[in-house]
Amino acid sequence: MASYTKKIVDVQGSPMECLVFQPDGAGPFPGLVVAQHFPIAHTGLEKDPFTIDTGERLAKAGYAAIIPFIFHWWPPEEEQDVKRAEWRDDRLIADLDSAYNVLCGLGSIDKDRIGIIGHCWGGRVAWLGAGRNPNYKVAAVLYGGRIKVAMGEVSVPPIDLAGDMNCAMIGVFGNNDQNPSPDDVKDLDAALNAAGIEHEFHCYDGAGHGFQDFCNQDRYREEQSEDAWEKLLAFLDAKLR
Repeated sequence: MASYTKKIVDVQGSPMECLVFQPDGAGPFPGLVVAQHFPIAHTGLEKDPFTIDTGERLAKAGYAAIIPFIFHWWPPEEEQDVKRAEWRDDRLIADLDSAYNVLCGLGSIDKDRIGIIGHCWGGRVAWLGAGRNPNYKVAAVLYGGRIKVAMGEVSVPPIDLAGDMNCAMIGVFGNNDQNPSPDDVKDLDAALNAAGIEHEFHCYDGAGHGFQDFCNQDRYREEQSEDAWEKLLAFLDAKLR
């Protein structure tokens, strides 16, 4: 099992906790900024087995991964609805830039082989991050919702950033999901096609939102989840190895 270290980064005066997972060996390793799903907004990174498992899977596959706690702007006990309503993409970009810089500062990392991935809320984060940082070589959007929605006064809908991307993308979605819905996924595909972005989408029957989250047995679909992980890692290997 991979171990991780904790780092605290100051982002505009607010301390942000990050978990850093690294493979065994000396490297240099490809790196990934990992955006977590929304359920951990109330509990924190270390109390969510799915988040830890994601970091461990990536490290086992040979990737260094940093997972920043992007909900540090609120007290932990604040209601999730408040965090959702007050979300600001401009602060998110500052979070992602800070996490990216920490990752690049690790001596074991190849700075020319870095990507961004995320599940659920983190899928939206990964799309937005790929549109704002041209240094990412790959992005993975795993059933990310609200990609067509601007969040914050100085934000634009992340879908509008497709033309600013400088990386390939893999998307994983459930056909029973409503956020994003199958029609939303078609819109995302069309935006990437219009921008000339290399990408592949995988859409699973019998799966809804959060189908990879084994902590939620109502949503979890083991067969579809493991197939999606296989395709995701193969895509990352093809682009970052």
